[in-house]
Amino acid sequence: MKIGELAALAHTPVATIRYYEREGLLSEAARNGSNYRIYDEAQATRLSFIRHCRGLDMTLDEIRTLLRFKDAPTRSCGDVNALLDAHIGHVAARIRELRQLEKQLKKLREQCHEAQDAAHCGILNGLTDIASRPGQVHAGHVHGTHAQTTTPKARSVSKKSGG
Repeated sequence: MKIGELAALAHTPVATIRYYEREGLLSEAARNGSNYRIYDEAQATRLSFIRHCRGLDMTLDEIRTLLRFKDAPTRSCGDVNALLDAHIGHVAARIRELRQLEKQLKKLREQCHEAQDAAHCGILNGLTDIASRPGQVHAGHVHGTHAQTTTPKARSVSKKSGG
């Protein structure tokens, strides 16, 4: 099947498929006489596996590790268990961070009980006050708690393409 057909089958943008090929997660497709990429069922199955792992918020490095085990089915899966245990820990830490973020946002929301002019908005004034405090550590947007190994451009492509 051509890349567009694979993309439709896996509900994955073409750019994401190409990205996974560049990252070595998906083997490079064979080319037909017209130089179109041609994918087989094994590549479609592998892409579905990758997409499912991404849906579980696994990093590309975690997925690479899992794929190495899938590619060597006689190896012991002890390291797979350890990887998943570590990932569960990352998710738990992220949940704690998100709960803290929710508390902060609710506290901000309590500062503005009714609509009024923006100059007197408790939320805007609260955000300005917090942001202007010297030495204040500003919380970043919570994306995850473990390091991403992709480049900023790759993350941008991945986010735009749902990967």
